[in-house]
Amino acid sequence: MILLLLLAGFPAQGFSQPKDSLLIVFWNVENFFDYHSENKPQYWTAGRFYAKCDAVAKTLLRIADRYGRLPDALGLAEVENGFVLRQLAGATALRKLDYRIVHYESPDHRGIDCALLCRRSTFPVRASAPKHIPDSAGGVMATRDILLAESDSLAVLVNHHPSQLGGKSDRRERARARLRELTDSLHAAGCRRTLAVGDFNEDLWGGQGTLKYNGRWEKIDGGFAEGFSAVREEVFADPVLLEPDAAFGGQKPRRTFVGPRYRGGVSDHLPVVFIVYF
Repeated sequence: MILLLLLAGFPAQGFSQPKDSLLIVFWNVENFFDYHSENKPQYWTAGRFYAKCDAVAKTLLRIADRYGRLPDALGLAEVENGFVLRQLAGATALRKLDYRIVHYESPDHRGIDCALLCRRSTFPVRASAPKHIPDSAGGVMATRDILLAESDSLAVLVNHHPSQLGGKSDRRERARARLRELTDSLHAAGCRRTLAVGDFNEDLWGGQGTLKYNGRWEKIDGGFAEGFSAVREEVFADPVLLEPDAAFGGQKPRRTFVGPRYRGGVSDHLPVVFIVYF
């Protein structure tokens, strides 16, 4: 049975992480397309692409500054291809930080995938695979695969579950069932610790939101864990990632584009930080 993570507050800057734990981040980086791509948004240029690469990398460093160490792994949603990930890991401040890319092309109709950056020194990946989600006819659903990465101490599953698309709610139900099946099989095979992170496209947790829709914060990004002594979680609502919400008041995530208008932000989602204790 997958256990729902409980929201917990974190100490202020300077948090020290014990050695018997890992810091893992998930972030839906919204339409992180290759600037060569036919799928790219209007007016997507090389300069804007590399500005987004730098912004993602700098956010990871701000997370490291807050929690006292670099993330051991970064799960990503809405990245288009390997080129995007190679530029993120190799053409930014992350280039000397020992991050390995785990990525597979998925059958998603928009051409976006899940991926994982993991530090070789602290999160060595021993095995990885894309896990398709079946459709109602027994074929493969044209959506994002669940990405599985196994280390010595745990398995991480990166998710971006489908939207309803005109009320077809069974799409997400099938994705949830596939995730349960994968975690059950991992435990049966002797993997005691699993962490499933992602954008589940449902407000499952309440509390501090990760996305603002029609003036209401929703927490659709989060995770499920099993086998750890404790798990702590925080939405990383860094001021650099936010802007004033002129329509509804307060603040909202600063996006890269709103329609055809370039906004210079990163995503309509905020990152989620997990600390898992063994």
